[in-house]
Amino acid sequence: MLSGQRDAILVPEVSQDEVQVRQGFTGTELLLFGAILDPAGRRAGAEYDIVVVLKGPTEPIRLREKERFAGIWVNAESSDFRSAPSFFAVAASRPVSEIVDDRTAAIYELGTEFIQLSPSGQIDPEKQQRFAAGLVEQRERLGLYKQDMAGVAIKEQVLYQARIDLPSNVTTGMYTAETFAITNGRVIASAVAEVEVRKVGFERFIEVFSQTYAFVYGLVAVILSVGMGWIAGRLFALI
Repeated sequence: MLSGQRDAILVPEVSQDEVQVRQGFTGTELLLFGAILDPAGRRAGAEYDIVVVLKGPTEPIRLREKERFAGIWVNAESSDFRSAPSFFAVAASRPVSEIVDDRTAAIYELGTEFIQLSPSGQIDPEKQQRFAAGLVEQRERLGLYKQDMAGVAIKEQVLYQARIDLPSNVTTGMYTAETFAITNGRVIASAVAEVEVRKVGFERFIEVFSQTYAFVYGLVAVILSVGMGWIAGRLFALI
């Protein structure tokens, strides 16, 4: 985290270390805050910027392109990624392009265009870039990928805070919030905090049941689907 004794120390905190997803969950706001101090425990005393990167659990994903053929849309090329983050948000004290160069931004993933997606199979750089941009655009529309280049407030070069919204469609699991203190284009300190997003109540019961008894869960789902379809058909016939 530190490159030497003279470097600053980040002390990060999160407003809640656990987010409970219940029925009717509409999302929540996380407050990420903290302080930057020198090794002696005093204020850092230097001008710096703060960038916060919040990432959800990674997951494999396959993307497919659609092409119009004979008047209909059909699947065309596809691309697989081994570890795409289910959620990705960046908040910064000012535009990242004004804080660091592209190489540093790519190393620390300081923006949606710098997400490391780990493609699998044969890698065609042009194709990979096209599909990566498509994934980011798709998840931005869903509110799962976002960035706010004025989302971090710094007070007296000691305290900082950022607010990041978690939408209702977030994936459960462990989320990591990594905070970077940057000065003169160099990351001088970083620190990580964790937030667990988990289902509780009836939603938790359904999740555990579906994982433990996958076959039974699938069978019940099919029976319920067919049954509801039959009931709807009978009611429609009586009208």
